[in-house]
Amino acid sequence: MIEKICNSLTNRIRLKMPEIDDERAEIINYGLQLVIGEIPKNLIMLLIAWALGVLELSIFTLLVMLPYKIVSGGVHLKTHIGCIITTSLFYSGTAILSKNSIIEPTYLKYLIVTLIWLFSIIMISLYAPADTEEVPILRKNERKIKKILSYIFMTATLLAGIIVKDSTLSNILIFGTLIQTIFISKVTYTLTKCKYGYLEAYKNSTNA
Repeated sequence: MIEKICNSLTNRIRLKMPEIDDERAEIINYGLQLVIGEIPKNLIMLLIAWALGVLELSIFTLLVMLPYKIVSGGVHLKTHIGCIITTSLFYSGTAILSKNSIIEPTYLKYLIVTLIWLFSIIMISLYAPADTEEVPILRKNERKIKKILSYIFMTATLLAGIIVKDSTLSNILIFGTLIQTIFISKVTYTLTKCKYGYLEAYKNSTNA
């Protein structure tokens, strides 16, 4: 249904703007699917969170992880069902895990945060911003800015995880950062058969 709506909108755009070629039309169509697909996906995610009794915590997870997620990117599944499942697992799963986990004593939390920070630094340096083959980030300046912001937002989120006194909210900040970092890693892209847009473009240019 969503695909049909996006195809129709793309065709209408091309009728009004005939200068748009097939490649640009494909990018526009993909962008429309992301935007339109986000609405039902987030509604379903919120319904699942409500049914699991973690609606407020899931919304908190969504809001606090959004800055790091936007700039660092991450894997994008090709089906809407896959996206819904992944989104629900990320936000509701992180909330449930954080609600039922206790990180004590304090030095253990510091150790865990330090390890997550080091892991995230490595993953960001290697892969952020983690784009997709369908919508690659090819402008070097944009990639540089998003990489720098990824370092900043990741570090700030983990620091907030140490500062916040509420154990559940603190855990969300810590576990959420770890999960988002995993989403940009090569392992996750391989498991989901997703491809980095920038790396694929670079590979194709060197083989040409």
